[in-house]
Amino acid sequence: MQEPTVTHSTFVIERSYNFSPEHVFSAFSDATKKRRWYAAGRSVQLEEFEMDFRPGGRDRALYRFPEESPFPGTPLLYETTYLDIVPVGRIIFAYRMSVGGRCVSGSLVTFQFLPSDAGTDLVFTEQGAYFENSGGPQMREEGWRTLLHRLADYLAG
Repeated sequence: MQEPTVTHSTFVIERSYNFSPEHVFSAFSDATKKRRWYAAGRSVQLEEFEMDFRPGGRDRALYRFPEESPFPGTPLLYETTYLDIVPVGRIIFAYRMSVGGRCVSGSLVTFQFLPSDAGTDLVFTEQGAYFENSGGPQMREEGWRTLLHRLADYLAG
């Protein structure tokens, strides 16, 4: 039996968007918008998406790995609890990911929306605990980089 392990890591991703902070923030706060860039169109099939954007509110996204994946039919569950929201300023939430009913990570995330001459500078920080067989912080950072690129594509629409 494999010994339980945990890897702690913090990473920061900075992105600039040529849109106002209000416009960028709305892509996070509006469920229809967030579903389009964040939840749908991934390599896994979206089965459920719920969003309650308020302090104490929760998001839930349930995906299923496709048949051609290494984990065919396995559920991937993403659950978020919002801790702090400052409109057009910041979003802080805690989230956990589970694969096949087993928790693979727990993280604290901060998004900061900073006005800039070009539009918005977004600063993303994740402080995470990644458990055995989770792919670790490198995989998670790459996933967030991909999502923030998808956000840019969505905003450019």
